[in-house]
Amino acid sequence: MGGYGSGRPSHKQKAEDCRSLDVNRLQREGCLTNGRAGHWVWLRNEEEVGRIGYSSNNGRLNLDYRVRLYGGDWESVSQSICIHQASCHYGGERPYFRCPGIVNGRHCGRRVGKLFSGGKYFLCRHCYNVAYSSQSELRYDRMLRRANKLRTELGGEPGSAHWIAPKPKGMWQRTYQRKRFEIQWCENQADRLFLRKFSHLLSKSEQAFLFD
Repeated sequence: MGGYGSGRPSHKQKAEDCRSLDVNRLQREGCLTNGRAGHWVWLRNEEEVGRIGYSSNNGRLNLDYRVRLYGGDWESVSQSICIHQASCHYGGERPYFRCPGIVNGRHCGRRVGKLFSGGKYFLCRHCYNVAYSSQSELRYDRMLRRANKLRTELGGEPGSAHWIAPKPKGMWQRTYQRKRFEIQWCENQADRLFLRKFSHLLSKSEQAFLFD
């Protein structure tokens, strides 16, 4: 079966390991303006790690780049992606990509905000079986990650060993109390989920004390 995305890998790739195109960021940078052309550059630690040529014409984003798969020769690729403008509830429009993927002979056409370079072409994460690292996290790890994010937003240190930072200047008191409550709730849930996962290592009396 030919086409974009044919023979996609059966294992899940990580989104963080793939270069991606974000339609909203492209819109903000003016790259979707009709007649616009240039280069899109990826940076890591302020250093260029990749670039592709692009042009925008009549509702399509046209890409020109080179790719090398599995240590083979470099190959020039031209790809055209439809940009769909969807009406917003409160007026205006919002752009989306129409995924051009063809997997096992079926056209994708999903309306998505991001496309990933999981292979030769830029396709949606469904076509490439791409997952975000957070999706494979255990639930108590997600709870702790959320709590740590809120702690640092308040200007404090991550980790329940630290005090929750005092209210930042300019923050409303009710906003601060909401964030403080959420930190405590997330950390409490993480503790309970962790203990339940390993409750088989506890005696019945210890289980009764912790979970009653």
